Amino acid sequence: MNFLKRHFKLLAAIIAVLLFVQIPAASAASISELKGKQQQVEQQKKQLNSQISQKSSEIKSNQSKQQQLLAQVDQIVTQISKTNGEIRQVEKEIGQANDKITKVKAQIDELQKKIDERNALLEERARALQASGTVTFLDVLLGANSFVDFIDRFSAVNTLIEADRQIIRDQKNDQQKLEEQKTVLENTKRKLEEKQAQLENLKASLNSQKQEKNRLMAELEKEQQKLLSEKKLLEKQYSEYLAISKDLENQIAELQRQHLSKAQSSGKLPVSTSGFMKPTNGRLTSGYGWRNLGNGPEFHYGIDLANRPGTAIVASADGVVTYAAPLSTYGNVVMITHNINGQIYTTLYAHLRSFNVSVGQTVKQGQKIAEMGQTGRATGPHLHFEVHIGTWRGQKAGVQNPLNYISL
Repeated sequence: MNFLKRHFKLLAAIIAVLLFVQIPAASAASISELKGKQQQVEQQKKQLNSQISQKSSEIKSNQSKQQQLLAQVDQIVTQISKTNGEIRQVEKEIGQANDKITKVKAQIDELQKKIDERNALLEERARALQASGTVTFLDVLLGANSFVDFIDRFSAVNTLIEADRQIIRDQKNDQQKLEEQKTVLENTKRKLEEKQAQLENLKASLNSQKQEKNRLMAELEKEQQKLLSEKKLLEKQYSEYLAISKDLENQIAELQRQHLSKAQSSGKLPVSTSGFMKPTNGRLTSGYGWRNLGNGPEFHYGIDLANRPGTAIVASADGVVTYAAPLSTYGNVVMITHNINGQIYTTLYAHLRSFNVSVGQTVKQGQKIAEMGQTGRATGPHLHFEVHIGTWRGQKAGVQNPLNYISL
């Protein structure tokens, strides 16, 4: 943010200077002064453009991180849903176990009631025997009237004794069995409750993870908004610098008009009838019109002729030099204004390694004015050559296809 504040202060200072710049014929800003301002503005534009690209990259990276986290959150939500299903299943099993335990307890209560009733019966029979004195089973057997009666009495006594014993055994076994079942069910219930607690903990853990992911997502969204705001601010600054650059371009165009007017009034602007000639020796590497160098489509306002660094650049026609200085991405530039059969033209020579003419100087067709280079935005040594009708008022104003005027 300090960087942005410094650039705002610099922007304000530049605008303040420009607001007070006047361009009367007698006190117009010099080409060198405008050159310095233009270089400063282009440098700021370059830095801002680089920062905008960096912000775009950061925004894209942030969006990628968001997508990754969203995928993780989706996985967590799926896991939570699965866990909730497991919890519901366990709760169902616990309910079934509780129902079974309730039924078993009812069975135990019923058996206990039967045992209590049998105990009461046995106690009643014991009291009856006690009330009869010393009468025993032996007395009952000896009191038989005959052998057949003895056998009947013996069988009856054994049946009663065995019945009592079987009742006791059955009740003991049933009670033991029911107690074992009750223990098993109680253990099952305990294990199910433990499992439910475990699943509840898992659910809490997953919810905690989801909350953490949501927190991270919120931070990323906040960072995204911050990056977007910073990019918007940089783009606004860039637009303002573009406006300043356009203002400087207009000032340069006004100076060219003044130089042309001065040359015409002093008779220094030669009138030519020979037309234009090829400004250098080299191969055509890029024509006039739309092209794409890898950064998206752009319009090429001239032609490119490539050769070795230092190759001579000559004036395409008789004229007067109206600009000789660095200019934006053109690098070192020379502009020459011509009068061809009464029509004013301006030719532009860019990416020069050096130039040996100055503003106001009259040049002849074929006269060396500069050397080929790759200053400005250039991937290799070449001459960028433009033809404009009228004085130069920016790339688009009056621009013509140079191949309509020169022969390769």
